[in-house]
Amino acid sequence: MKFGGFKERLLGDDLFLTKLIMECTVVTFTKAAAELERRKEKFTKELDFVVANVVTGIVTGFVLVWFPAPILSLKPPLAVSAGPIAKLFYGCPENAFQVALAGTSYTILQRIGAIVRNGAKLFVVGTGASLVGIGITNALINAQKVVNKTLAVEVENLPVISTSVAYGVYMVVVSNLRYQVLAGIIEQRILEPWLHHNKLILTGAYFVVRTANTYWGSLLWVDFARWVGVQKIKD
Repeated sequence: MKFGGFKERLLGDDLFLTKLIMECTVVTFTKAAAELERRKEKFTKELDFVVANVVTGIVTGFVLVWFPAPILSLKPPLAVSAGPIAKLFYGCPENAFQVALAGTSYTILQRIGAIVRNGAKLFVVGTGASLVGIGITNALINAQKVVNKTLAVEVENLPVISTSVAYGVYMVVVSNLRYQVLAGIIEQRILEPWLHHNKLILTGAYFVVRTANTYWGSLLWVDFARWVGVQKIKD
């Protein structure tokens, strides 16, 4: 509770910590299941790609819960000398669909600003997490090539920059919107009003929708990575 960002989110949603733990746990299994679904008989041959995607998914899963989570703002007032862009983003909600607390309101421009601001953050985090995941993957590929010489022909090291940038773009365009809709519409506007009287059932509902969302996102990433050409095995 001494950490401001966490305190604000816990005050804004008393189940925030539950969601955070749930997402980071679920992402490991749903990522692996989605990879198996999309890669099928190539799963073993493309295991290095799977490892990269799962490692990256765990890191990004954390921030995808963190950034759009509704908060009870404890921020100090904005400096009078602040520029117009700083003033715009200062007043933005954490997600574009966040319910405004009593006495506050958000303009359409501020809600759009929430998408842009979170997108910029997710691009940086997604690209950085992908760099770590690719580093691990390439190390695994090189280790296997030492043991199995045929892999030198079949499997190439992942392109570091292009794959990382592609993942950053995917985070901005696909993950950013999915998790803002999840946090602001599905959870805050639908599930919470219906199930707020029973925290156990509400938590179970969160688990179902977040598992489905993470699994769907994992499928989309495999398709996106193949579409842009950053994860392909030689025939």
